[in-house]
Amino acid sequence: MKLFKSGKAHFSDDKNLFESIKNIFGFYPENIYLYKLAFRHKSVAHELKEGVKDSNERLEYLGDAILSAIIADFLFKKFPFKDEGFLTNMRSKIVSRNQLNNLSLKFGLDKLIQSTKDATSQSKFLNGNAFEAFIGAMYIDKGYEFAKKIIIEKIIKYHIDIEKLESTDTNYKSKMIEWVQKEKKSIDFKLIDEIGEGNLKQYVVEIIIDGDVYGKGQDFSIKRAEQNASEKACIKANITN
Repeated sequence: MKLFKSGKAHFSDDKNLFESIKNIFGFYPENIYLYKLAFRHKSVAHELKEGVKDSNERLEYLGDAILSAIIADFLFKKFPFKDEGFLTNMRSKIVSRNQLNNLSLKFGLDKLIQSTKDATSQSKFLNGNAFEAFIGAMYIDKGYEFAKKIIIEKIIKYHIDIEKLESTDTNYKSKMIEWVQKEKKSIDFKLIDEIGEGNLKQYVVEIIIDGDVYGKGQDFSIKRAEQNASEKACIKANITN
């Protein structure tokens, strides 16, 4: 079994990260640089070229897509008689910002993140974003099937209560609409960008309330992008119920 590309890695400054990943998820990385990048927030990153930094943002984007695909496949097989709406809603619950933040904290990934103190205190999604970046790093390092096995066996099986999620209402868009109606505010869901082409196209949606941007979401469907944006907007508006 390959633990490292070089025996020197075990005795390097990266030893703690190697051991942490092994203790948490049961495997040793092969390319430790990917995981170091996954836990590097933009607040401590360096600019590489044309505004692009050596932060975890690109891995976060990739990890989001990989995690979404694996969860979709898992749900499709687990619920063979449920329709697309149910599957989409369940996937949204599993990969919600709150869920990913909680998972990151449960696994102790927050202790591996490199960021400034201001970023840690101000970013509500820093931990969840790092979790997605970790998934992206693992996918590049170990491949799709390996990432799928870890996500299902180490994460979903022991840390996601599927039955509880089925009975939990997390329609953030509906919550947001109800809130603005109650507060007598205006709301607009605005498609601001389309990234990629074909089956890889993702949509970026902003929620604008009384002229102010309350949340931005991105996903492979406009409907889920709106849900992602609505979840962020609910957090900003402090909507808990």
